[in-house]
Amino acid sequence: MRFRVLGCSGGIGGNLRTTSFLIDRDILIDAGTGVSELSLIELSEIDHIFITHSHMDHICSLPLLLDSVGCMRERPLIVHATAETIEILKRHIFNWLIWPDFSVIPSADQPFMRFQVIALGEVTDLQGRMITAIPANHTVPAVGYHIDSGEGSLVFSGDTYINDSLWQVVNRIDNLRYLIIETAFSNGEKELAFLSRHLCPDLLAEELAKFKGDARIFITHLKPDEVELIMCEIENCASRFSPEMLMNNQEFVF
Repeated sequence: MRFRVLGCSGGIGGNLRTTSFLIDRDILIDAGTGVSELSLIELSEIDHIFITHSHMDHICSLPLLLDSVGCMRERPLIVHATAETIEILKRHIFNWLIWPDFSVIPSADQPFMRFQVIALGEVTDLQGRMITAIPANHTVPAVGYHIDSGEGSLVFSGDTYINDSLWQVVNRIDNLRYLIIETAFSNGEKELAFLSRHLCPDLLAEELAKFKGDARIFITHLKPDEVELIMCEIENCASRFSPEMLMNNQEFVF
């Protein structure tokens, strides 16, 4: 499996893109502004999108993607998400007020998009590529994802806060090679991290202390105006875990 970072920032500006990852050529994890890295042909080849949660920085490109390539495709694009997230998307995005409901366009029998409900711990097998929803702790219903090729695997925490349930799952993965975990705020904004259910470097260090594996660790979702500060604080409090900052267009093969 080839896992490409299209966007991994906590905001936009210049070359910054919000969360979206491309698996091979046909699967997206989240649909933030990073989706704009893909050409129209590449967009038309996406068959599955796995959404972690309903916040705008993770779903904002989904409506435009469907509008751009729906007519170029012969089958619906499948949007995988929890029942709670799907309900939010239906009520607040695909509601004919913010955007048309592409689950019934051009017809209910042959729509541009279909929703597929996922549950925690449920494995979706896409031609031997196993994608499993794992626990996240955020302000809205949310999950992370465990992506397994059989030979190796990667975990993306999604947006999360202190989360013992995540580590119970992660510590059982024998072939884990990469762990991508968020740290949105600096230590000076720990109260904001608490209110918005994100991590800061001190909390990240506490969470990583629960990790019993030896995978490479990458930090994502840093706020654009605090990137250097956050990474400096991570170096000060979590250097023994050797975390690295995730970068746009970085690729992992496993």
